[in-house]
This record gives sequence, C-alpha cells and structure tokens, in this order.
Amino acid sequence: MNWLNIIEQELRKHATADRARVSIRYFKTSKGEYGEGDQFLGVAVPHQRAIADQYASQLGVTDVANLLSSPYHEIRLTGLFILNKRFLKSANQKEAKQWVDLYLFQIAYVNNWDLVDSSAPIVLGNWLQNRNRKILYQFARSKNLWKNRIAMLTTLAFIKKNELEDLLKLATLFINHPHDLMHKATGWMLREGWKRNPLPVEAFLQENASQMPRTMLRYAIEKMSPSKKKYFLHL
Repeated sequence: MNWLNIIEQELRKHATADRARVSIRYFKTSKGEYGEGDQFLGVAVPHQRAIADQYASQLGVTDVANLLSSPYHEIRLTGLFILNKRFLKSANQKEAKQWVDLYLFQIAYVNNWDLVDSSAPIVLGNWLQNRNRKILYQFARSKNLWKNRIAMLTTLAFIKKNELEDLLKLATLFINHPHDLMHKATGWMLREGWKRNPLPVEAFLQENASQMPRTMLRYAIEKMSPSKKKYFLHL
C-alpha cells in the first residue's frame, strides 16, 4: 500500500491555496531565507494531527521515512506526528530505538522550526533521559541551524524533569549564535528552566546577560517580575 499517496490525498482534502500562500511567506521560503525552497499544500496543523491519529498505527518505519522525505512541509510534519506516536507507544526499547534511528537518519528533513519543535523534545528528549547526550553537543557545534535548534529544543524534556545542566551548557554555546531563531529558542528554554528552578537560570543570566543577544535575554526574562526584568536588562 502506498501510504505516501494516501496521506497526501487525505491532506489535500483540507488544503487551500490561500493557506499555502500564507505559509510560503510565514516559513520564509524565498531565496536566501531559512526555509528556502520549501513547498506547501496549505493544510492547517489540526488536520495534520487528525490524519496522523487516524493512520499512525498502520504505517511502518519505511512508510514514515517516505513521508519525512516529502518535498511538502505538511507531509513531513504529519510524518513527524506519526513518528512521535509510534515512538511513544513502543512496546520495548528495541522498538523505540528504531523510531529514534529513523529520526536521526532523516534529520535533514526536520528543516524548519515547527518541525523541530514538534519532534525533538518528544523523540530525542525522551530517548536521552538516561543516556549519553553527546549527540546534542555534536548538533550544537554543527553549522546547520536546524541541528542547533534540535539540540536546544531537546532540553525541554529534561527541563520538565527539573534537569537544567544540559540547558545551561548548551545555552552557553549559543550565546554568540548568529541566527535570531536560535536566540528565540535559547531564551525560550531558559525561561522554561527558570519556571522550574529559578536560581541556576538567574545565576546564568547574572554571568551572561551582558553578552546575550537582546532577543534571547528578553525571551528568558519574560515571566519575571518587572524589577528583575529591569535588573537583567541593565547588567
């Protein structure tokens, strides 16, 4: 059964030309932009999630791999939603590992911020809970923006377990990152870490606020009191 064609046909039932045009602009697909060349059907995320829910149990690893390598953004995202579900419902570690291996093998297709944010914390974040996390530092040192963002977003799963060590180490590596998407992602994760355990994040900011891009800092301090915001903004 050609699941790629079936999923694409299901998605096209909900596609609109107007949404496709908006997505092309929103996800920065013009020449020289971070999503250069990406293609869109024009399907809203709730429809993608519903289709993933409907078909997830029927697709195998090869089927999902085909979805992830599609030129259409929504097919890739639907594939990631299916991968997430199959990974989380794995009966054992061997089964879970095959989905993690697929994710890493197809990592080049996880190539926009929504694709990263929808998958990295779930797949890598959960898989690496009690494992060596050196791959995150390899990704952090990559020249590939999306691998950088995967490294940072993966820490959301650790943050939820009150583990901030990797968050703070990776944030240090990204302080001088050139891209605004990494400023936002790093600041966002620092904010999430602060909500769980303020003291280590505030210590990090005390040391690094003066060097941080303003977007990163503003994201990090967004939930703080006005007096604390003012303090860190003027370090």
